[in-house]
Amino acid sequence: MKEINLLPDKLLTTPSVQIPDVLLSFLCRFVDALVTIRNRHNDVVPTMAQGIIEYKEVFPQDPVTNQNIQYFLDRFYMSRISIRMLINQHTLIFDGATNPVHPNTIGSIDPQCQVTEVVQDAFHSAKMLCDQYYLSSPDVILQEMNSNKKSQPISIVYVPSHLYHMLFELFKNAMRATIECHENSNNLPPIQVMVSLGGEDMSIKVSDKGGGVPFRRIENLFSYMYSTAPAPQIGDHTRTPLAGFGYGLPISRLYAKYFQGDLQLYSMEGYGTDAVIYLKALSTDSIERLPVYNKTALKNYKMSQEADDWCVPSKEPLDLANFKMGK
Repeated sequence: MKEINLLPDKLLTTPSVQIPDVLLSFLCRFVDALVTIRNRHNDVVPTMAQGIIEYKEVFPQDPVTNQNIQYFLDRFYMSRISIRMLINQHTLIFDGATNPVHPNTIGSIDPQCQVTEVVQDAFHSAKMLCDQYYLSSPDVILQEMNSNKKSQPISIVYVPSHLYHMLFELFKNAMRATIECHENSNNLPPIQVMVSLGGEDMSIKVSDKGGGVPFRRIENLFSYMYSTAPAPQIGDHTRTPLAGFGYGLPISRLYAKYFQGDLQLYSMEGYGTDAVIYLKALSTDSIERLPVYNKTALKNYKMSQEADDWCVPSKEPLDLANFKMGK
């Protein structure tokens, strides 16, 4: 269709060649339908999160059910990321409009995505939100290390909106932890960000001094069934919730994994937490990671809880002093 429009004008005016106009009209209606579908499903994630909250309030939780829900939602949300990526890519390219701020962007993909610019955008957005809740927010110290071209800022082929989503979530968590850990202090320790580009990986480390979390709870932070904040009300459209739905980190990790990356947390209880986003430095390695339904998937839903072949300690910390005294 694009190439037909490049034909000579006189040829395009002939009766036979004007037939594609009907097809062009159909394609325009197809784009409108895609936009409608995308907008209709904007609230799928918070709606599903609210459903999880309602489920936890009524029904007792068990490990097998929680594992099934985790397995399903990871695959469900990853499929959603992919579908919305395809819809956005098609509608943006077919529209033909270019972003004046990023004229080289191909649909939603930026061949020269300036990583530190996205970091700063996400930080300032999280800072504004944090100021609304706490009337204060920590500053940021940003550094970058480009091992390939030491004097140039780091850029990769990536989807800026995906990177922004991950960073915005990490900054929200880091700011909340910092303020609540230092609520009696006049000076908030800054959040430190290191962006590093190597031969294979592009990594972003977000470090805070927010007191950290116990090692046994790290994996819980990626669970849709778990949140460290009070549950917000889904009908409250007056302001964006800072936390509470429990889907921020797990979905951010899915965004990283979508193009073969990852998001990992390293925490020191009593000090702070490092969150590291790993992305592929080479676009040729950034291949979609999508769920496939087969017999292996079916087994994950039919798993039953079996006896462990390792001794299983209590889920709660043991008071060693009382244990030694026989209490």
